[in-house]
Amino acid sequence: MTVTDTGASAPPETAAAPAPRPHWIDDWRPEEPEFWENGGRQVARRNLVWSIFAEHLGFSVWLIWSVSSAFLLQMGFTFTPQQLFLLVALPNLVGSLLRLPYTFAVPRFGGRNWTMISAALLLVPTLLFAVAVQNPDTPYWAFCLIAATAGFGGGNFASSMANINFFYPAAQKGAALGLNAAGGNLGVSIIQLLLPVMVGGAGIFGLVKASEGGIHLQTAGYVYAGLAVLAFIAAYLWMDNLTGATSKPREQLQVVRKPHTWIMAFLYIGTFGSFIGYSAAMPLLIKLNFWVPEPAPLGTGIYFAYYAFLGAGVGSVMRPLGGWLADKYGGAKITLIAFGGLVVFTLAVLVTLMQLEPNPAADPAIASDNQSLFPWFLGFFLLIFACTGVGNGSAYKMIPAIWRRDAEAATEAGTPARTAAIMAATKQASAALGVIGAAGALGGFLIPIAFSSPWVDDPLSATKGAFVVFTAYYVVCALVTYAVYLRRSAVVGV
Repeated sequence: MTVTDTGASAPPETAAAPAPRPHWIDDWRPEEPEFWENGGRQVARRNLVWSIFAEHLGFSVWLIWSVSSAFLLQMGFTFTPQQLFLLVALPNLVGSLLRLPYTFAVPRFGGRNWTMISAALLLVPTLLFAVAVQNPDTPYWAFCLIAATAGFGGGNFASSMANINFFYPAAQKGAALGLNAAGGNLGVSIIQLLLPVMVGGAGIFGLVKASEGGIHLQTAGYVYAGLAVLAFIAAYLWMDNLTGATSKPREQLQVVRKPHTWIMAFLYIGTFGSFIGYSAAMPLLIKLNFWVPEPAPLGTGIYFAYYAFLGAGVGSVMRPLGGWLADKYGGAKITLIAFGGLVVFTLAVLVTLMQLEPNPAADPAIASDNQSLFPWFLGFFLLIFACTGVGNGSAYKMIPAIWRRDAEAATEAGTPARTAAIMAATKQASAALGVIGAAGALGGFLIPIAFSSPWVDDPLSATKGAFVVFTAYYVVCALVTYAVYLRRSAVVGV
């Protein structure tokens, strides 16, 4: 294997050969079995491991407001439910908008180099967060700006997935991209599990006790700032850039002319948009419908901090399964099954919500009555998260498969034209991953906004109405998946 990174040997230099650049690999041919087995697999795996770590951290910072917003009132801030949902939604909006430039950054700067830059950028939202939450006089508009900077972490996903797409052969992209995404998605669950413990807001089911010194949200900001520095160092030492993973933004933007880019973006809003949107909103949904703060310290009903992490955890674990199933049975089939599950279980959550009583903030009796319905709410919601995870993995498998199929259809096997077409298709697929990922992440903004629905007086009514809309969207997504990718006259092989 001919490489010029620090982790693999390079052939002897000739007089005409340029000096090797550290951490740049000039010869990368993962589709050739001999190349892959003689060192390629190890290099790809090493980059995947540290990509997962950096992306995991990015997701944690991206969703830091999802659980911390639920603690702001206990720290003396007087924000309405609508204001809290907006704080949860803003990072998702910015993160979705950043995904496109983050995708283009990989060919421009190199996957390793951009991982270092994107990790360093996480110091902005973490340190600003730590400073703002210590001052009860911090105005709401400042919180909105700081929450928006957390979107830097959301952009990490696009660049990480685009980078890993170059490292793996087509037959293993589903599993590799699924693992990479799952590691990142787990950052949502981990921040929701550990932040309450770090800041002294809650323990973990009695196994770990909460701090008795009050809530200190700034601790989470400082911890994740330190981890951002660690991700920067890890990328510097152990990741690589691929010389062949280069293209001009104009070439990458050609994917916006392809109808499949927008079809898959529409579907990905239903899978990933649901995952990130529900993950962001779940702590507040539990708090507003099943808990009141009296009597102190843990109030009455279901304490949100104990359960908020479960949904994101289930969705993250199921994502590589979706990629594996897509490799085995086809991405379109698994995606259709995922949307079918989303329709059924979203309706089940809606039926459960229909039995709840509106939960005034000062009425422990209603919170106690609603508590009996929480196991059904949680169980159905976790099944929704499982379906989003499977759908995320299978949909992402479909994207490179669509572009590769088109390249193969236009060329003859075993020819230089086929090799060049597949390389070009890989670059186009990586650009498409960014565009589609950006569109999908918009769901993370729209879902919390739908739950807040400032035009609806009763928060519970707003939540019910939102789930009706979501169910209808999943039905349309299922029909589109079948019509475009599964029926006889549809696209095949994805």
